[in-house]
Amino acid sequence: MPRTPAIMLQGTGSDVGKTVLVAGLCRLFARRGLKVRPFKPQNMSNNAAVALIPETGGFGEIGRGQRLQALACGTAPTVDMNPVLLKPQSETGSQIVLRGRVAGEAKGRDYQRLKAGFLDTVLDSFARLSAGADLVIVEGAGSPAEINLRANDIANMGFATAADVPVILVGDIDRGGVIASLVGTHAILPEADRRQIAGYLINKFRGDVSLFDDGLAAITDFTGWPSLGVVPHLAAAAKLPAEDSVALERLSAPGAERKLTVAVPLLGRIANFDDLDPLKAEPDVDIVFVRPGDRLPEHAALVLIPGSKSTIGDLAAFRANGWDRDLAAHHARGGHVVGLCGGYQMLGRAVRDPHGIEGPVRQAEGLGLLDVETVMEPEKTVREARVTAPDGAPLDGYEIHLGRTAGPDCARPVCLIDGTPDGASSPDGRVFGTYLHGLFGADGWRRSFLARFGLDAADTGYRAGVEAALDAIADELERVIAVDRLLALARNRD
Repeated sequence: MPRTPAIMLQGTGSDVGKTVLVAGLCRLFARRGLKVRPFKPQNMSNNAAVALIPETGGFGEIGRGQRLQALACGTAPTVDMNPVLLKPQSETGSQIVLRGRVAGEAKGRDYQRLKAGFLDTVLDSFARLSAGADLVIVEGAGSPAEINLRANDIANMGFATAADVPVILVGDIDRGGVIASLVGTHAILPEADRRQIAGYLINKFRGDVSLFDDGLAAITDFTGWPSLGVVPHLAAAAKLPAEDSVALERLSAPGAERKLTVAVPLLGRIANFDDLDPLKAEPDVDIVFVRPGDRLPEHAALVLIPGSKSTIGDLAAFRANGWDRDLAAHHARGGHVVGLCGGYQMLGRAVRDPHGIEGPVRQAEGLGLLDVETVMEPEKTVREARVTAPDGAPLDGYEIHLGRTAGPDCARPVCLIDGTPDGASSPDGRVFGTYLHGLFGADGWRRSFLARFGLDAADTGYRAGVEAALDAIADELERVIAVDRLLALARNRD
């Protein structure tokens, strides 16, 4: 039987733009009438999304990037698009999610031993996804040049060679050293892995591309790999959700002061921070990520505490930074406070972890701005649901969380999820928290929320903006990439 055409984009390093390129190519080929599916064998991110488990009809977790890529394809996300998801919980360990469900935890060294056993799961998901597709576009993780991790690899060349998928290597010229990174990767790869690479792409180029002609010739001369194109800096990519916290590590200082400043403490285990993207897209809103050691800005009218993969640990760090005192002063000045998921849990009186799910600390005092308490429970809630505001207005969103939260302030819920109240609000309405991810993506609700601060929301809806960005990226890739040649490489897999 002929195999489904497939191509894999790997990078010379992390954050070279693979996720955006795959999303753009998914949209490009979907517009050509192909049934395209994204696939990432292994992802490491606390930005998770809800996806369908096809055989049960239930829901599981995948990386947020694969949900974006599924949107680009015009299809619903499934757990087979990202069969292995690692969610960092500490500096050395991660939660392991297999085909959407939590399968345990492991320290980094232990995972290197365990992951060999996950290859069958990865290949099974790839086969399942391929069966209903005309084209599968695969995204690698990190870099194949990490040859110290090559044994038992399932994320890059380990998968590519096992599934016999041709690879396009992506280099980021914006960070410098792109010739050395591509040529160096060629130099250190084993011969079998080197043969799997069918060409390369240069990403994030600025200026006159003809000035790099000699650079392309040098790379091809050293490696024998053909260039498949030079992709310019894609301004539209800024309108897409970032996949993981690598993007947060290079935050620039805030720009010109806008009408509403939103301060966001940069938690060590921040999760699902793409919840903030609809606010970032508003022209009158300035999102200021506050780094550890810095103070919460006094001019901020809103402090938003995002999700966390480790609520108790991040709560301790919140206090160590003195943000609890800053938050109390902000609230005393009449400021507003919002907590999302883990941030919601932090705003209560206490967080209890009787089963030690998050670690050895079994109880922590909360920030005390909401009259609620949270108890961690082993069963994780993962679902997409029918969501409405208390007044019946439709909302969109999903839940991914451990723990149950209850208390008097829950009598003033933020929303109804499948008819059940969710979230809590303070009596004066200046503080609220919810487990619902995606709340700010609902244009009508966001418009109403911003009106509290005297702001008018942008006329363009957030989701319409994401769709337009995907189209713009696909248009640009069609112009600069040898698309027909790339498709031929994918089809030659037969």
